[in-house]
Amino acid sequence: MTTTTQGGAVLAGKVVAITGGARGIGRATAEAFLAAGAVVAIGDIDIELVAKTAAEFGADPDAKVIGLPLNVTDRDSFATFLDAVEHELGLVDVLVNNAGIMPTGLFVDEDEAMTDRIIDINLRGVLTGSRLAITRFLARGSGHLVNIASLAGTQGLPGLATYSATKHAVVGFTSALHLELKEHGVRVSAVLPGIVRTELSAGANMPKWITPLTTVDPEDVARAIVGTVLRPRPLVTVPRRLTAIIKSTQLLPYRAQLLVARFTGATTAYAQADPTLREKYHRRLRGE
Repeated sequence: MTTTTQGGAVLAGKVVAITGGARGIGRATAEAFLAAGAVVAIGDIDIELVAKTAAEFGADPDAKVIGLPLNVTDRDSFATFLDAVEHELGLVDVLVNNAGIMPTGLFVDEDEAMTDRIIDINLRGVLTGSRLAITRFLARGSGHLVNIASLAGTQGLPGLATYSATKHAVVGFTSALHLELKEHGVRVSAVLPGIVRTELSAGANMPKWITPLTTVDPEDVARAIVGTVLRPRPLVTVPRRLTAIIKSTQLLPYRAQLLVARFTGATTAYAQADPTLREKYHRRLRGE
């Protein structure tokens, strides 16, 4: 890893805190910020893995990174995490609310405890982290909050009803917060990835022709996150071409939207996902 890539001069010494930072998009984002010269704190509920990930990054003498335990559903845990980051690294300049889960299946079959868990992590965790961060940012008139949403935050996807609900909420919340804070020196952005090649998204059942248009690597999302910190925008899709696809589809009559959804595989992506690949992820969610 080097510190000579994207935004190194601008982000040198900036303190970035990332939730869900031990794997997937969170890990890739930590690496991208480190490569841009920032100092990074990753928080994760998986205490052993977050320590291991931080140690792997820390093997690079140019990288300054710490790994800390974090349960985003617990306000005290989140506040303790941010306090520890500021004690170890300095005032937080950027908070990336990345932690999230995506169990799949029909809503009628979803256990109520899992419904609550999705809401608590994907939405309440974002609200909690945002409140704690912007209170600190407003006190000094600077800072950037980046909330990770999803393509599922722009349309309802069968098999992802509760997840879609939380990501719609994150998009709306972030949009409103951006307008509330833009005159106070505090930046707020939502990043909306398509299907990301991680365990969380594994097993999507989509036509082969659409995959290159909607599927990205964690590193692609990470670059977009760093990019929106360098050039702030309220909403960023990954890949960028999704913006045009989303907007053009939303202008169509309802019946035409359904046809597009079927043609692109949106109706089957997770309603008929690969059960073997999804079960591996679900087993981890259940702690098995």
